[in-house]
Amino acid sequence: MARVRTTRNPLRAAAVALTVVAAVAAGWGGWSRYDAAHDDSAAYAQARDDALAAGEQAVQNMNTLDHARLTEGLDSWEDSTTGDLHEQLVDGRDAFVEQIEAAKTVSTAKVLSGAVTELDDREGKAGVMVALRVTVTAPEGEPAVKESRMLGQLTRTPGGWKLSALGQAPVGNTTG
Repeated sequence: MARVRTTRNPLRAAAVALTVVAAVAAGWGGWSRYDAAHDDSAAYAQARDDALAAGEQAVQNMNTLDHARLTEGLDSWEDSTTGDLHEQLVDGRDAFVEQIEAAKTVSTAKVLSGAVTELDDREGKAGVMVALRVTVTAPEGEPAVKESRMLGQLTRTPGGWKLSALGQAPVGNTTG
């Protein structure tokens, strides 16, 4: 009786094994990408980043004003706000124009850092704290530089996140 020789080709076995490993890796990678793209935490992180960027820009806008370009500056203030804060700015605009034209000051703000303090993405509400350096230059004298922390409340509008409230953050010792 003749014996049949059954020798396996090692290259063929390695190729099949590598193909199976590649298919499993591709499937796992595809599923991971799909899962990450449909993960709520990614959408929440994007909303947080959007709110922070808008909040920092709006606080900077609200602390920057040049008497020589007053209309542009006040328009920027109004474009950065919504709700009661926006209404206050619109209602007080004429009086504010008189004050700034008389003072002839230029204020510029630079954001040093910022953070989202709260975020309710479903309600479209957020809070931010922004540290900034404001330089105020009067017609005479040296520029005054002040660093401050501002707390802002943001509301999501069809035009994006806008400031609905703005105030100074408390400074000092919080212990009794």
